[in-house]
Amino acid sequence: MYAVSDAFLTAVAANTRSYYWAGTITTTAGKVYEFGYGDILKGSGYISSQCCGSTEIELGTVYSSELGITLLSEVDRYTLEDAVVEISCFLRLADGSYEEVPMGVFEVSEANRTAKCIEIKAYDYMLRFETSFNGFQSTGTAYDFINLCCLACSVEMAQTQEEIEAMANGSETLSIYSEEDIETYRDVLYYVGQVLGGFFLINREGKLELRKYGSEPVLDIAQKHRFSSSFSDFITRYTAVSSTNMRTETAEYYSVDPDDGLTMNLGVNPLLQFGLDETRAQLCTNILNDLQAVNYVPFDSDTIGNPALDLGDVLTFSGGQADEDQITCITSIKYTIGGRQTLKCVGKNPKLSQAKSKNDKNISGLLSQIEEGKMGLYTYTNASAYTIADSNTKIISMEFTAKEETYAEFIAQVVVEIAADAVEKSATASGTITIPDSSGGDASVEETTDGSSTDDESAETSGTEVEVSLPVAWTEDGEALVYVTYEYNNSYITAFAPVETWHSGKHILTLFYPIEGIAASVASHFNVYLRLEGGIGKVATGDCIAAIAGQSMGGTYAWDGVLELEEEDVGRFSLVTGLTNPGYTEDMDYEMYGQKDWDVSETVTAAAFGRMFAAFEEDET
Repeated sequence: MYAVSDAFLTAVAANTRSYYWAGTITTTAGKVYEFGYGDILKGSGYISSQCCGSTEIELGTVYSSELGITLLSEVDRYTLEDAVVEISCFLRLADGSYEEVPMGVFEVSEANRTAKCIEIKAYDYMLRFETSFNGFQSTGTAYDFINLCCLACSVEMAQTQEEIEAMANGSETLSIYSEEDIETYRDVLYYVGQVLGGFFLINREGKLELRKYGSEPVLDIAQKHRFSSSFSDFITRYTAVSSTNMRTETAEYYSVDPDDGLTMNLGVNPLLQFGLDETRAQLCTNILNDLQAVNYVPFDSDTIGNPALDLGDVLTFSGGQADEDQITCITSIKYTIGGRQTLKCVGKNPKLSQAKSKNDKNISGLLSQIEEGKMGLYTYTNASAYTIADSNTKIISMEFTAKEETYAEFIAQVVVEIAADAVEKSATASGTITIPDSSGGDASVEETTDGSSTDDESAETSGTEVEVSLPVAWTEDGEALVYVTYEYNNSYITAFAPVETWHSGKHILTLFYPIEGIAASVASHFNVYLRLEGGIGKVATGDCIAAIAGQSMGGTYAWDGVLELEEEDVGRFSLVTGLTNPGYTEDMDYEMYGQKDWDVSETVTAAAFGRMFAAFEEDET
């Protein structure tokens, strides 16, 4: 619910009210047209929003709000393409003042002229995310992906990184790989919204905001404030989630006890496809925990209206056929300018839902295999920014497979902003000066770095000439050396290491490398590192794009027997008391794929210099 004063809530619940609507239209050329309540053709204006479909509660939705309005105006319709419409409602308070409630920011998509009016249809900034997403490969947190989408589509975020990371699954590292069906940035937001257990909308300030379903009512709507209402005789609630695992081709099922409610089907979410089984289970369990707030009675009601209500607001209804002890939620809302407000909550009846197996189901044919000989493409972009200094920084990390032995080409372009270290330089300036004689005269000086001099014809030249030499020092922009290192399957490529020399400013780094001998059905890795001497470099989010293209690229792979371990520096601890309280904890997880069964034992030893190492012993059974 939009934050309003208590005086507003009192005025909006009164038997009578005084209000008006007004707004502005700003064209792309900067021209501003103001309109008032008298300029709006009666009964023509509306604002409609929704966060779910017409039948059931959904997660991750990215619906756009719509504004329709007819103005008595002579404005030229051809100037309104992509114009921004801002509209507000003003309610009179008991003290006679008016409180403003902004109703949204919209972009004009259609403007039609009649004899005396202009009909406008506009949508909020959510349509900006309907921009092609090239299926890149990337990793990052939920905030990284949301920020990437906002930067690419010029939409401001309503929440900070801290607020996103504080949510369930908000701090988890997520991955997008090329074998997915993401087409637009709107699709990316949809999958991120699912992982975070909420839905996206453009708020009243025109910013992208993630909201979650709650359980605390913000307002009670009495019978006298309703023109009509209809309430279901069941409560919509969820006790399980289902997510399809593309690797195992199974539908994984997670539930609470007792499992007697609806199941939220997450489908094939690309962000839930990679990682350990325990990680996937934790992500889905967190989503299920967020869904426990959904305990709503579906309804449909025409009310006198409250412009402060928003999507996702939890309500109670009292009087008439309403059950005052139950809560509901706004999943659809339509404001009629100068008229009624329609509220709706959708939901299914748990008793009538189709029975689902509680076991994993084999999904044959879910994944389409890459045909042999067909060109395949893996793409990547960075979901977070990088700072390049005097040590290697990994800016590109790509994993790919091939259905048969083949070769591929790696290409990339990186925008790097360089701040080169300043360089101090010095030289000696020499020349001749004239010391005026006692009769008076102006001294004339002209200095050159090569020792020559030129007389100033407008100056007095009488006097004694003296040869002088003066030191000169200045500071100028230096040159930064950018070193590129390729890594293929954990081996650095030393035969080819590009180097660039740049001054301060933004530069484009173009990279190319042919990858030969790609084995069939084995996961391959290609990484790119940057190192910089003589300054600092920055790569902004989305400024690094790369692709690996070749024939027969794609398909599944078996585990190649490689275990990747990283050493970690830890603080000092006493060896006298042993490792019972070293001052840190560490969880080591691993997952193996393939046709063989392995017995794996894990041994942790402490070295004398405070480093921890993990040793694995494997025996084939």
